[in-house]
Amino acid sequence: MRTPTTDRGRILLVLALATTVTVFTATVPLLRDWFDLRVYYGTVHTWLHHGGRIYDYHVPGTTYGFTYPPFAAVSMAPMGYLGLGAAIVAALLLNLAALAVVLRILAGPGWRRYGWFGWALVACGLALFEPLRDTFSFGQVNLLLLALVLGDGWLLSTGRSRWAGVGIGLAAAIKLTPALFIGLLLVARRWKAAAVATAVALAATGLAALVVPSASKFYWTRAMWDTTRVGRLDYVSNQSLQGVLARLGETGRPLWATVVLLVLGVWAVRVRRAVVAGNWTAAFALTGLTACLISPITWVHHLVWLLPSFAVLVRAGHRRIAGALYAVMCTSVVWLWFDDSSGIDGFLGSNTYTWVTLGLLLWLPTGQAPGSRRPFSRNASTTAPAPSTAAPTTAAVSAHPGPSSAATAAATGTAAGPGRGLARNASSDPTGSTRPAAAKPQSSSSRASSYTVKPPPA
Repeated sequence: MRTPTTDRGRILLVLALATTVTVFTATVPLLRDWFDLRVYYGTVHTWLHHGGRIYDYHVPGTTYGFTYPPFAAVSMAPMGYLGLGAAIVAALLLNLAALAVVLRILAGPGWRRYGWFGWALVACGLALFEPLRDTFSFGQVNLLLLALVLGDGWLLSTGRSRWAGVGIGLAAAIKLTPALFIGLLLVARRWKAAAVATAVALAATGLAALVVPSASKFYWTRAMWDTTRVGRLDYVSNQSLQGVLARLGETGRPLWATVVLLVLGVWAVRVRRAVVAGNWTAAFALTGLTACLISPITWVHHLVWLLPSFAVLVRAGHRRIAGALYAVMCTSVVWLWFDDSSGIDGFLGSNTYTWVTLGLLLWLPTGQAPGSRRPFSRNASTTAPAPSTAAPTTAAVSAHPGPSSAATAAATGTAAGPGRGLARNASSDPTGSTRPAAAKPQSSSSRASSYTVKPPPA
C-alpha cells in the first residue's frame, strides 16, 4: 500500500482510519467501565475516610478487592480526596502521559521526523491494540509502570545513570512483576543501578509498613501467597504460562515452577546477549515478555509490556512480522474460547497471546541492526562490539528511510526511521475472579457491559 503524498490525501486517509477505529471500538471492544479504577478508588476512599482496612474492601456486589502491595494503596491515596469522576479523568490523563513517555523513548531522538501524519497513524493503530484498550477502559496502572521502567533504561543507556534504578524500584514496590527488571540489572552487571532499585523498593515498602502496618503484615504473610484472591488461574484472560497449564487441568506448583525456571534460563541467556550487543531496548523488551510469562496471572491488559518488542522487530527490519503479530494482538481472538477451551483448537486458540509472548522471547532479535542507532544507546558503549569496516557504508545506506516506511507505520502502528522504531502500544490484578467465568468483567463485550451495569450478587 502506498501512502498519499499530499496533505489532502493524508487527511482523508487519517479520517478514514479514525472512522474505522471508531466503528471497531463501538461494536467489538470490551469497554470495562473503569472497573479496576473503581477498585482502587473504593479501597483508598474507604481506608482514608471510613477507617476501613485496605484488603477488606470489595466493589459492592462483587468479590473484587485490592490485590497490590500496600505501597500501591499509599501511592494512590490522593485519589481518595477526589470524586470518582475526577479520579477517572486523572487516570486517563496519567495513562496518556505515560503512553507519550513510552512512545517518546521507543521512537528515539528522531521522533519529530514522523510529523503529524505519522503520529496520527500510530494513534489509530494504538486504539486497536487490545491490551492498551483494556488498560485505559479498566483504569489500570501498567502503562505508568512501563514508563517508569523504560525511563530507567533510557537513563542507563545514555550515561545518565546517577538516578537509574529509581523507576524500577518504585514500579516493583507498586506491583511485584517489575521486580524482574532488578534481575536484568544484575545480569547486565549494573550493580549500582540494581542496588538503587532494590533500596528504593525496600524503602517504599518500609514506608507503607509505617503507614499501614496491619495491612502490610497481612499482605506479605498471607495475601501475596493466595492467588485465589486475584482470580481463577484457568480463566481465558490469564495469558501466562500458569494459565496455559491450568486450562489443561495441571494446577500443581512443581510443574509450573519447573517451566518458570526453564523460561528464566532462556531469558538470562538472551538478555545477556542483548546487553553485550548494546541493545538495551531488546534487553528491556525480553524482560517484559518474561515477566508476563512467569507471573501466575497475566491478564490481557498486562500485555502492554509487549510494546517494546514491536519496536525491536521494526528496528531489526522485521516489519511484516511485527505487523502480523500486532494485528493478532488487536483481534480479541482468545475470547472465542471464553466458555470452552478444551480440544486442540482450544489449546491453541485460547492461549494465542501466550504463544505470541513466548515466540517473541525465543526469537526477538538481540543484536543491533546494521547502521542503526538505538534510542537506548550511548554515543560510545563500553559493551558494544567494535564496528566492522563495512559499517560506514551500511550506515550510509540505512540512513534513508525506504518508501514503505509510512505503510509499515499504518500496518504496525510503528513509525520506523533509520535505526529507530516506534511501537504501539501489563502481577496480580483485581480483575480476575473466583466466581464462575460468566460473571467476569474481562469477558466479551456483551458480558463485560452487562456486568459493569448490573454486577452479580455477592
